[in-house]
Formats: sequence, C-alpha cells, structure tokens
Amino acid sequence: MRIGFIGLGRMGTGMASRLCQAGHEVIVYNRSAQRMQPLLDLGARAAMTIGEACAADVVFTMLADDKALEEVAMGAAGMIEHLAADAVHVSCSTVSVALSARLAHAHGQKRQGFVAAPVFGRPDAAASGKLFMVAAGKREFVDKVMPLFEILGQRTFVVSDAPEKANLVKLSGNFMIATVIESLGEAMSLVEKGGVDRHQYLELLTSTLFNVPIYKNYGGMIADRNFEPAGFAAHLGQKDMRLVLSAAEELKVPLPFANILRDRFLNLAAHGGENLDWSAIGSLASKDSAVEA
Repeated sequence: MRIGFIGLGRMGTGMASRLCQAGHEVIVYNRSAQRMQPLLDLGARAAMTIGEACAADVVFTMLADDKALEEVAMGAAGMIEHLAADAVHVSCSTVSVALSARLAHAHGQKRQGFVAAPVFGRPDAAASGKLFMVAAGKREFVDKVMPLFEILGQRTFVVSDAPEKANLVKLSGNFMIATVIESLGEAMSLVEKGGVDRHQYLELLTSTLFNVPIYKNYGGMIADRNFEPAGFAAHLGQKDMRLVLSAAEELKVPLPFANILRDRFLNLAAHGGENLDWSAIGSLASKDSAVEA
C-alpha cells in the first residue's frame, strides 16, 4: 500500500519506521526536512510539499496540536485540497473533539475518508509496534486501515463511527494518566518527608497495590527525577488538560481535578519546565512541601 506520513516527531518517526519495515511504500513529509532522513534511510521517499505526501491511498498525520493539524489538513495547500476521493486521512494526533468533527465533515464534503486514531504509548512503544490505537470513523474506512493499525499497535479499540469520539476517549485517558502522575508525586512527598525512602516506597506500591506499567514507569521517573529527554512534553500535557476541560464544558460534565492538573502544568511552565517530560509535575509536591529546595 502507498502510505503518506506527515509529522515526524519522536512518535511519528517510530510509527513511520514500522510501516517502512513492513514493506509498504511510504512517502514522508515534515516541516523540518532533516527529520525525514532516518526514514529515507529505511527506504521512504521524501515529499517536498503536503500535496506530494497526499499522493497515497492512506495518509497518516501525527502532529502536536490543533493549530498544526488544521494548517496541514485545511490550509490552502493542505490535505483536503490534495487527497483523492477514495483516500483516507488517519489522524493520530491528540487534538480537540471539535476539530476532529470539523475534519470529518470537511473530508466528507470531498468524498475522502477520515479516521481518528489517537494512540496510547510513548516513543519506545511507537518504534516497537506496541501502541494501543483508539479508532473511530465509518466502518469502510476503518476496515481499510486496520491492517496498518496491526503493524503499529498491539491492539486497536474501535469506539464509534463518529471520528471525534476517539479524541474524546484519548483526552479522557490522558486526564487519567495525569491524575496518576500527580497522586504519585504527592504520596511520595508525604512519605519522604516522614522519613521513608521514595524508591523503597515505589517498590512497595508497584509490588502490591499498583503492579501495573503506568505506576512503574512514571513512578520510576518521579523517584529518579529523570524528566529528560521528554517522551511527552509537559506543554503538551497542559494542552490536553485544556482540551479535556473544553470537551467537559461542552458536555456539561464537571471535572474539578482537571482544573487542578491544568494549574500544575502552568506552575511547571512558569518555572521553565514546559519542555520536560510531563511526569515532571510529579516533582512539584516535593518542592511545595519543602522536601526539596
């Protein structure tokens, strides 16, 4: 299958690499051209424009935020102007529910397919094909791209035929991950100030009550104070809390803790930490309680 891939950050590069290694013809585009080189080394072809990347059966986008995706998809020289009528745009970006709905409508007007498929997993999972895909879109389009999802992830959850529902699920998941990070940081600060080693405490937690990867992985980062390089930058976490609050307001669902998390990310950004891994909010409780200067 001929596949376009737009957006080669750490996640996008890992995903596009998997598609190359599976033997597909992959056309890559990135605003910073040097990011394309690792994919070219794997046999991908470079596109000089968005339009060139759209000369494909399926085009993936993995972009940072609403603004980037809207420019790529809906701009004057964007995807909607260049995709063939039977081609499918697969958006793996974590973006707003509202933008996903607008994209579905715009693609539909051009008789193009659109599937929202945000992912759970960090860059190492992207590179090894261990992502979890959350997909939504018309069944004919989902079926067309399902073999590609099987290359990219260990399991795909199809949640709706309305693409924006996948983005709602993804935002809710990121909200829950952020609550885990914050609660780990607070609990570690409590026991550490009381005289218990935080690494020892984490081992107890993850060997008993919370023997799951999310507690082990993020707990380890918080205990080690290891927030670089960022697998998922804190400014993106702040963006996601803003988006989940926007979705909640539209649906009239109070999310009081999401407001707290938004403020924690703002606190981190105010002290220059916006480019650290988002797990760095788990270190704020230690500073608040004077465990650390």
